[in-house]
Amino acid sequence: MLKIKGLISICLVLIILFSTLFVIGCGSEPQSTYLEAQIIARTEIWQDINSGKASSATVAILDNGEIVYAEGFGMADRGKSIPVDTSTLFNIGSISKTYCAAAVMALVDDGKVKLDDPVVKYIPDFTMADPRYNDITVRMLLNHTSGIPGTTGANNLGYEYNPTIYEDTLANLSRSHLKHTPGAEAPYCNDGFTLAEILITRVSGQKYIDFLSENIFKPLSLSHTGLSVGELSGQTAATFYQVDDGKGVPLEVLSVVGAGGLSATATDLVRFADSFSGKGKQILSQSSIAEMTKASPSPFAVQAVKETGQNPEMAYGLGLDIAGLPDYQAKGIQVIGKGGDTIDYHSMLLSAPQQRISVSVIEAGHGASAMKIATDIFDAVLQQKGLLEKVEPVVSRPPEPQTIPASYSAFAGYYNSGIKLSFDMEKNNCTVAILVNGKETESNSLSYRDGYFYSPTGSKYLLLSVDGQDCLAASLPGLGINMIMWQKVPVLNQPLSLKTDINAMQWLRRNVKPIELINQTYIVTSATIDELAGYIVFGGFLKIESPYFAGMPSAAVRDQTELTLIDKDGQTWAQLSDVLYSPASTAAVLKIGDNITTISSTGYNEWLKTEEDVILSFSKQAKGRVIVFSSDGSATYDSVMKTGDVYVPKDSFVMLAGMPGDSFTVTARATP
Repeated sequence: MLKIKGLISICLVLIILFSTLFVIGCGSEPQSTYLEAQIIARTEIWQDINSGKASSATVAILDNGEIVYAEGFGMADRGKSIPVDTSTLFNIGSISKTYCAAAVMALVDDGKVKLDDPVVKYIPDFTMADPRYNDITVRMLLNHTSGIPGTTGANNLGYEYNPTIYEDTLANLSRSHLKHTPGAEAPYCNDGFTLAEILITRVSGQKYIDFLSENIFKPLSLSHTGLSVGELSGQTAATFYQVDDGKGVPLEVLSVVGAGGLSATATDLVRFADSFSGKGKQILSQSSIAEMTKASPSPFAVQAVKETGQNPEMAYGLGLDIAGLPDYQAKGIQVIGKGGDTIDYHSMLLSAPQQRISVSVIEAGHGASAMKIATDIFDAVLQQKGLLEKVEPVVSRPPEPQTIPASYSAFAGYYNSGIKLSFDMEKNNCTVAILVNGKETESNSLSYRDGYFYSPTGSKYLLLSVDGQDCLAASLPGLGINMIMWQKVPVLNQPLSLKTDINAMQWLRRNVKPIELINQTYIVTSATIDELAGYIVFGGFLKIESPYFAGMPSAAVRDQTELTLIDKDGQTWAQLSDVLYSPASTAAVLKIGDNITTISSTGYNEWLKTEEDVILSFSKQAKGRVIVFSSDGSATYDSVMKTGDVYVPKDSFVMLAGMPGDSFTVTARATP
């Protein structure tokens, strides 16, 4: 009898273990109900992994408050042969914004915050160079209508938390202007959620993560949700592995916690989404849930629908990308959702609150397709429950391109950020050229059909003009909505010039902390374009407004910057919003032998340049950082990932980052 009981116990343990690692099936309906959704999840996720777009992934489906399917894919840690399971953590990127908005609404429920109060009431030291900042309300932070330029990203995406993020953000905003009147438009904005995070800490008197833990994580039993994977210990996180060499990248930390710095499991994500259903575990009042989940289109979007019949903005709620989708609403289903993208992770959360159905997908990888996979799984669940009709694909010859209407020729020109649109009406062709440092590089031809332009790969674009603003929007696959990605830069009648000609001038970033992930801001080239007098290309297009300043030319595009030229020690430096540059000529020439460099009291990182091919070795403090860049600006060596000597060709740059007083010895040997 004891042997039989022991055997039964072992079997039960194996069944539980198997369901945890691979498929969790529960609820009143049989697991086979979700078989089609499971097949879609496995097929599409493994396609991403096998193609190199992702190194691992996780997925979960919740129905009627119960997890009916959850699964992990790939290895969380290849070196230790640890597979991804349902408790493996992934960074969730901008899905963190939904938690931030919920935290604000918890304060609203407590009577400590009012959505339509000005932000300065709660953050008195928040200022901007544009007096209209006083009109920014708490609500505008959460639905992207504040007019704030975009993202204070310097040193906030890396391998350690940046303890000065609040000070850095407020300092950057203090010298920034608004790109539109508060409340007028809704280009996506990360800094709004960093301000919301600051507001929560000021009003509650708690650290932000402690407030989330006390008011969201614990009440909803979200035991696998917290700070970025790089800040956690004792829990398994999914490492991203590079496709070219198979090496694992150090776990990522996002200091912008409110805007994108949380990690979670797929199962915790769908449990969080279920808190907006009005049933099960709740953290907010019904009125606060209604505020968060109702669509709040900007006046610009309303005007666009009147003029063009198209909505060029996401259907934002508060902290949500989606607060309703037309195709689902036609079937009586309200859908809410949020996506998230970091450097190494991609995520998507979709929910039908009234039906208590939620789907989440998270992938570790570059180029992963979490949004499409989540949408396909979500549709399969709705179809299997009889809420959506399954439409079988019809195989037919691809439709022929139509003649481009002559009116579209008015859209020809340069667009922020970094493309040129051209039309050849005789050849019935539209060309999109990608600009790098103001020069055309690769280009793609678009064909026209039924009001949209299509790329050879099937991507779909919409050109529209609203209230005098010419815009190019991308159609998001599977969601049936458009999102403005580019705005035409107008030709100026009375162009101005900067005090210094910086055309074709190379710049080196000087405020890099050793904790930061490598990005495209380190080495840049400024440029001018003959057809756009009065503009400077410095990252994106900037309108010259004085001899020392160039501002934002576009109101409807996310993540814009402003340029201020600074006289420093007889040289012209450049402040590009939160990023500081010096001319490439400030790099010291690297000599054969020992080159000793010390980080000054300013904390600015230092640069060296090679004038011949050399072999380099490095001596530095433990947390010092050495990155080698080739002449084209691409990183060839990073001490975070590599050790030992390195061959460095002529005209390369060596960047040294550390704390004030840190010393580096770079030893150069001539190549044999």
